Amino acid sequence: MTDEPVLVAERAFFAALLAGDAAVLDGLLADDFVIVDVMAGQAVPRQDFLAVIASGDLEFVEVVRNEADTLVRHRPGVAVVLGRTRMTMRFQGEEGTVPSRYTHVWSSGDGDRWRLFAAQGTRES
Repeated sequence: MTDEPVLVAERAFFAALLAGDAAVLDGLLADDFVIVDVMAGQAVPRQDFLAVIASGDLEFVEVVRNEADTLVRHRPGVAVVLGRTRMTMRFQGEEGTVPSRYTHVWSSGDGDRWRLFAAQGTRES
């Protein structure tokens, strides 16, 4: 199985974060999506994540990632992506930058369309 369709979905996810585009994120995220916040370590459900993006309370100012440092592992209907980012975010006006390793779990349960159903960021020191 080729990594490219999953990497296209990854690029779309990060582009939507930078654009603050909750509508695009809505189409990429599975109904049961959960993200573990890199800053606070809290599990944030889909609706809360989309709401904070749509409101503008959470802005992604910059996301730097090296796709060559990304590993994609496949199982039937599932792809796990491991990578690194350095993200500058602004939450309710307060800005911070965090380097992290991340894990994204994608599912192709909707035909050939990949949807993100789990994301975890771990701060690197």
